[in-house]
Parts: sequence; C-alpha cells; structure tokens
Amino acid sequence: MPPETLEFEEPIAILLKEIEALGMLPHTDARDREIESLRRRIESVRAELYRSLTPWQRVQVARHPNRPGLHEYIERIFPNFVEIHGDRRFADDHAIVTGFADYRGQAVMLVGHDKGEDTKDKIFRNFGYARPEGYRKALRAMRLAEKFRRPIVAFVDTPAAYPGIESEERGVAEAIAVNLRDMMMLDTPIVVLVSGEGGSGGALGIAVGDRVLMQEFSIYSVIPPEGCAAILWRDSAKKVEAADALKLTAPDLLAAGIIDEIVPEPPGGAHTDVDTAVRTVDEVLNRVLAEVSALSSDERLAKRYDKFRAIGRAGLDFTEGDANR
Repeated sequence: MPPETLEFEEPIAILLKEIEALGMLPHTDARDREIESLRRRIESVRAELYRSLTPWQRVQVARHPNRPGLHEYIERIFPNFVEIHGDRRFADDHAIVTGFADYRGQAVMLVGHDKGEDTKDKIFRNFGYARPEGYRKALRAMRLAEKFRRPIVAFVDTPAAYPGIESEERGVAEAIAVNLRDMMMLDTPIVVLVSGEGGSGGALGIAVGDRVLMQEFSIYSVIPPEGCAAILWRDSAKKVEAADALKLTAPDLLAAGIIDEIVPEPPGGAHTDVDTAVRTVDEVLNRVLAEVSALSSDERLAKRYDKFRAIGRAGLDFTEGDANR
C-alpha cells in the first residue's frame, strides 16, 4: 500500500499502483488518457469513502503524517511571524509554538501545538506532547496579547499533554488548570481551531475561546481511543469500539455544543490538498474573528462564560428539582 494512503483506502491504493505502473511505460496519448481516467476514478472513490467514515477512520485521518500542521498555516496565511520562546520559569517547550504575526493586515497572537515535520523535527517537538512549561509559555504569550490588544488564534493538534514523570514533577495538571481559568478571563478575542488531534487536557490547555472551530476530519476527545479501550476493556484492540463510544468526531461535538462550527476539508482530508484546506480555514477564520472582535469587551467575556457553562446541557431540560436530586 502506498505510504500516503490509510488502511481503509485500499481501493485508492490499488488505483495509485496502476498509475505508477503506467507511468513507467513509454509516453503515448493512450497511456496519458488512461492515467487521467484513473485519477478521476480516484477522486470519485475518495469522495465516496469520505462521505461515510467511521469514528475510527476519522481518527486515522486526523493523525495522518501529511496533515497540515501549524507551520503550513504560518507559511501561507500568517506572514511576519515572530516567535516567543520560554516560560520564564524553566525552559522553552518546542511542542507549543507562540508568537506575534500579521493576519490580513492585523497583528494577532498565534498559539499552537507543533508535531514536527520529519523524524528529527518530530523528536525536537516531542511529537506534539507538551510539557507544563509549554502551557506556561502559551499563557505568557496570551497575556502579552491581552496587554497589546491583539486577538489570539490557537491551533490545537496534540495526542495529549506529555505524561512523563518530569512533566508531573513540574505540575502539568496545575499548568493546564491555570490556563483554563485565565483564558476564560483574558480580555481579548480568542478563536480556537482543532486542526488535527484534540487530545485530553493537552488540547484543553489552549482551547478556551470565544469560538471553537473544528476541521471536518479532526477529532476532539477526553482521551485517545487506545487509552479508553485499555481502561474500560483492558484491551487496546477495542480502540474501534472506543472511538465510537467517545463521540469524538466533529458532527458529534457540534451536536453536543462543545464546538461552534465545522470547517470543511477537501475530499480525502486536508492532507490531499493542503492549499485548499488552508484557504478554507483562512476564509472561516477571517469571518469568525471579525464577528468576535466586533463585540464589546463585557459582552464577549459574558458570552464566553455562558458558552462553557452550557457545555453538557445540550438537549437536556434541567429543572431545579432535577438538580437537587
């Protein structure tokens, strides 16, 4: 199977192999027509597959190694990026990137997870697993944004916060909790985009905002499916069942009121057409940021508070009697 395809994309992999074999033949008009026909067939098969993905298949897409990360968004829509390093307490965590940038002529603060590109960079970025100093760096940067009246744009893409003993020793739970509290009160517009994996507290540590957006094939969950399966069934092979039970897909989370909007992706996922995926994010982000920025400070903070207080109540009709039981 070609490395760019996932296990459920076997029909696409077969067609890609046919194209590869034809590409080795002498150049003829008939060969070119056949290749073009196969490419159209791939588009059709891919569109059909992606119309009915299971939750576990969406997990696989969200984790695709070629899925666009923070660096692709910075290169394409956030010029003049100036990175901010360090938490001024312990170290500079490379799994979280922060810095000022321009966005459509406006200065903004970028905060986001970075899983890395090649093997060397992935190790440098700790595969997107942030340590406590990363969340403290993020909060330091966001407080600067508040001071200078700059909107904050947060990109969430992490399997989870780093679970190592040194992370616990330096207070990762406290760092995430402080971020949750302080982001709720930051007096500046905050827009969050779940662009890949939104894993556990590692995601929540930078995911409190006025609007929470989610790309179509990304995931957002209290725990990865493998971890859930290991805890509930004591069998990580139950990850498929766990993915279904966790309700971690964008449509599930929109219905539950946990996110505010789904950002469409190209058929086959953002990794199949990075330019189109980034352009769509840009269009939605521009609109949502303008809507949030138009609110007064008091109104924005009140709406942010109400939004998170309402999570978990979607579709439920509580009464005072119910609450007292």
